[in-house]
Amino acid sequence: MAFDGTWKVDRNDNYDKFMEKMGVNMVKRKLAAHDGLKVTITQDGDKFHLTENSNFRTLDIDFTLGVSFEYSLADGTEVQGSWALAGDVMTGTFTRKDNGKELITTRIIEGGELVQSYNYDGVDAKRVFKKA
Repeated sequence: MAFDGTWKVDRNDNYDKFMEKMGVNMVKRKLAAHDGLKVTITQDGDKFHLTENSNFRTLDIDFTLGVSFEYSLADGTEVQGSWALAGDVMTGTFTRKDNGKELITTRIIEGGELVQSYNYDGVDAKRVFKKA
C-alpha cells in the first residue's frame, strides 16, 4: 500500500537517452521531458488501478500482480507483460510487440519519493515523483 496516492513527476535522469533507445523521435522526446505526468495508484490486495494523466493523455490501467496484460506506452509502443511485488519493490517485465525486446520497470518508495527506473536494451533511466 506504500505506492497508494497521487504522484507528480519531479525530475528525470537519463530519460532522453532511454527514450531515444526506445525509438522515440526527438520532437516526442522533448515533449515527454515536460509532460507533467501525474500517476495515481490505488492498491487492493494484489490488484492495482493506475491513472496516468499528462499534458497529452489520460489512461486508466487495471492489473493484477503476476497476470500478463497489454499496455500502450505514451509514444504508442505496444508491450505485454506483468508486474510483481517483492518486499517494497514493484517490478514490471514487459516485451515489446514490435521487436520482442524486453523493457524492465521498477518502482520503489525512497525518502518519500516514488522512484521509477527503466532498463531497455542496455540503457537505464529514472523518473522521480513527489506526492501531489
